[in-house]
Amino acid sequence: MFEHIADRFSSIFTKWRTGKLTDDTVREGLREVRRALLEADVNVGVVRDFLAKVEAKAIGADVLTGVEPGQQVVKIVHDELISLVGEEDSQIPFAKTGATVILMAGLQGSGKTTTCAKLARLLTENGKRPLLVAADLQRPAAIEQLKVLGAQISVPVFHQAGLKAPELCARALAAAELDNRDVVILDTAGRLHVDDELMAEVAEIHRRTSPHQTYLVVDAMTGQDAVNSAKAFNDRLPLDGVVVTKLDGDSRGGAIVSLRATVGKPIKFVGMGEKLDALQPFHPDRMARRILGMGDILSFVEKAQSVVDESKAKQLEERILKNKFDLQDFSEQLQAIRKMGSIKDLLGLIPGIGSKFAGLNVDESIFRKYQSIIGSMTKGERARPELVDMSRRRRIAQGSGTSTNDVQTLLKQFDQMRKMMGKFGDIQDMAKRLPGPEEMTPEALANPQAFMPNPNRLFATREDKEVLKRYRAERKKKKLQKKKNQRR
Repeated sequence: MFEHIADRFSSIFTKWRTGKLTDDTVREGLREVRRALLEADVNVGVVRDFLAKVEAKAIGADVLTGVEPGQQVVKIVHDELISLVGEEDSQIPFAKTGATVILMAGLQGSGKTTTCAKLARLLTENGKRPLLVAADLQRPAAIEQLKVLGAQISVPVFHQAGLKAPELCARALAAAELDNRDVVILDTAGRLHVDDELMAEVAEIHRRTSPHQTYLVVDAMTGQDAVNSAKAFNDRLPLDGVVVTKLDGDSRGGAIVSLRATVGKPIKFVGMGEKLDALQPFHPDRMARRILGMGDILSFVEKAQSVVDESKAKQLEERILKNKFDLQDFSEQLQAIRKMGSIKDLLGLIPGIGSKFAGLNVDESIFRKYQSIIGSMTKGERARPELVDMSRRRRIAQGSGTSTNDVQTLLKQFDQMRKMMGKFGDIQDMAKRLPGPEEMTPEALANPQAFMPNPNRLFATREDKEVLKRYRAERKKKKLQKKKNQRR
């Protein structure tokens, strides 16, 4: 979503950092910033106020000691963008007694029902016991959709046929109390446009349930229409926050920049995909860094931590250092990478990387193919891939629905990777053999080879070599026996 605007900001910042900074060059750069924001579909009034604040702070400002003028202007833009997007406010104020009621409103097609399930999953992970309420009676499939999503995350869905939405929500509160549920999420009806009938129904639900939080779900793909609908809802419903969906799409991203300034309500959560684990708390500073092309390394680390088990990671580290990394370990790492999300999205979170690979099309089907190939191997073959000969390759290819070339490519790439990882063991061995300060004698310094790694070291372990030697001898013996039988 932010590729285009991030590229524009990166080129502007490069000019500021490398060229001579004057009032004229600052104003010229800010004109380009203005064009970049307007092209990203940011509200005109928001852009005007933003640039006025940046210009007032940037022009004529005293340059801090040890800081380049261009870097100082970049920091001013960064800080003002964070202020524009809004302060971080992703915490839900839970009720001290009884169930916390969260009312979800929004237009049809904004992803409101799916967002309710995503929020329920997020709350479950944080130790809460939510109840989903199917109160969208206007869209026939909404009730069944919520039931299916609720089953996937093991969260009950309350619905009683024949009731109007306000009465249904009121009864859901009583059901939540009986079932000891501490959060109730109301999925209300969405329409194609804001109308009096919809607002009257939502207002009545609000009156009957007295929700602790009222969130508006808006679709980032609709651009300024999302801002306009948010303003209309905010005028007629006491909103507490906004949830922005489809932020992983290919729209220009101006809605998320404009929302806080135009509506005056904090962005609570953002949807970064279709899966039920794709709802994230909104961090303005991280979003500002992504918009400015500076990456988001904190989100990258959090994604990694969410899929990596600390004890398994330690075991893997020990296996790598002992040169015991095998295809089973490789398959598990591929699975962990796939859980983190799209490779292209992950690259976009790394500072200085995302813009360089903006146009890169990553074929992620190779991960599934490799996992299928490894899954078709025996336990012994995964532990010792050097045992895989042509006949085994054909069997593995047939079992995984691939070709023998695919199997050979995987084995080649894995062998190169294992050799590279073997160097970590060399480095560790070298570190252990390095003399300490008290051992730095003239004799030790005159003979550094004593503690340097062996350059001729083979990366297979001694056990692997013995097994391979016996295996080859057995094969040779069988071939000789086969030739003797043929002669007879």
